[in-house]
Amino acid sequence: MLVAGVDSSTQSTKVLLCQAEDGAVVGQATAPHPDGTECDPELWWQALSEAGRGLLDRADAIGVAAQQHGMVVLDQAGRVIRSALLWNDMRSAPQAARLIAELGGPAEWARRTGSVPSASFTVTKLRWLAEHEPAAAERTAHVLLPHDWLTWRLTGGPGGPAEPGGPAEPVGPVGPVGPVGPVEPVTDRGDASGTGYFSPADNRWLPEIAAAALGHPVGLPRLAAPAEIVARTPGGAALSAGTGDNMGAALGLGVGLGEVVVSIGTSGTAYAVAAKPAADESGLVAGFADATGRFLPLVATVNAARILTVTARMLGTDPSGLSRLALAAPAGAGGLTLLPYLDGERSPNRPGASGVLRGLTSTNTIPENLARAAVEAVLCSLADAIGNLADCGITAQRVILIGGAARSEAVRWIAPAIFGVPVTVPEPAEYVALGAARQAAWALSGAASPPDWPLPGVSAEYTAQPTPLVRERYAALRDATAGWDGT
Repeated sequence: MLVAGVDSSTQSTKVLLCQAEDGAVVGQATAPHPDGTECDPELWWQALSEAGRGLLDRADAIGVAAQQHGMVVLDQAGRVIRSALLWNDMRSAPQAARLIAELGGPAEWARRTGSVPSASFTVTKLRWLAEHEPAAAERTAHVLLPHDWLTWRLTGGPGGPAEPGGPAEPVGPVGPVGPVGPVEPVTDRGDASGTGYFSPADNRWLPEIAAAALGHPVGLPRLAAPAEIVARTPGGAALSAGTGDNMGAALGLGVGLGEVVVSIGTSGTAYAVAAKPAADESGLVAGFADATGRFLPLVATVNAARILTVTARMLGTDPSGLSRLALAAPAGAGGLTLLPYLDGERSPNRPGASGVLRGLTSTNTIPENLARAAVEAVLCSLADAIGNLADCGITAQRVILIGGAARSEAVRWIAPAIFGVPVTVPEPAEYVALGAARQAAWALSGAASPPDWPLPGVSAEYTAQPTPLVRERYAALRDATAGWDGT
């Protein structure tokens, strides 16, 4: 039997077709998404249609994992009202601050939802919609996450093609909080935990928080069990509950209790699977749920691999060239320290921040040092994230390094010196899509636990002497600029 895993990320849709019994990949394809901080969900569907052609129709089951936090608002007939606001859209920062105050402060948010919302969270985007686009807010009858919408779309739910390239299916009108169309939208607890109106500890929605943010009650998708078959495509393929991208990656990697994963992609993340929920009052650690019934405390940064591509462009080279330059420079980049908050930042919560380069002299401003400073900045930001997890009782003995930037030799060699622990780089793979496929195989099997697919092979392991001076200089610059953006 074959299962398909979908990864609908900020940048693209990837589809893997795998053997259900062992996860062996028998087919894969990808299609791009437009750049930006908002996107018409129809473009995700078009990308899924392109990437899934010849793959999805061969699958006995399909799982969808997608970028977290995105706000997809629907009217009573299930039609998309406006472009989805994505996780990297920082415009709702003022609304986040007001919502935190309204609910009783950070400690109360952490107690009830496991997280203190930043501008990335769906709940803050709902309040932004209510304040800036009241007509759209008034029309909003349902709010979904990107993976919810795509899973629903695969059933023919929202009135578009029933499956990529298939005929349109009608959808009837609904009440303001009732089910939409012939198939009820569903989500999983992992992705739901990133909305700001879900309790991971109690495993339930908090609809009163969503209503307070939007200004009126709003329909939320049904919460599915981790291994549930939630619906079928018109072609008969089973659909699993799906999940968020970080939860999908953890499932694809087979992350065990206590292992820390650092992903350097469009965003940066550090996370670990845990048996107990987290509730960090500082707001730095998001107390997410995972895709299996456990928990996934996570720290996310807005600025990650893009810092490297921007620096490479500034130096007139490509990512490989940047890596070579960085490895030719000494640790500490000749005294240069970069604060990599080019697009504002989420961890720490500084949405109005910008990048800062400190330590410039007439002798150290050479391409090699600038490249090294960029790599060290990204890694120091994520080392802070690892430290935030440690504050919640999760101490890294080693780091599993994934994401597009994990292909960089400079990132691989410098990471253990910055993180202070060994770094393992698994074999390159589409781990989010692989996790979605593993979830689909789990649903298809009806077993009590995910299928025992082989763990990823290790591409390389890296160790290095720690470089505390680099971390100290970075921390000094981070703290010295804390008030520059008004935070």
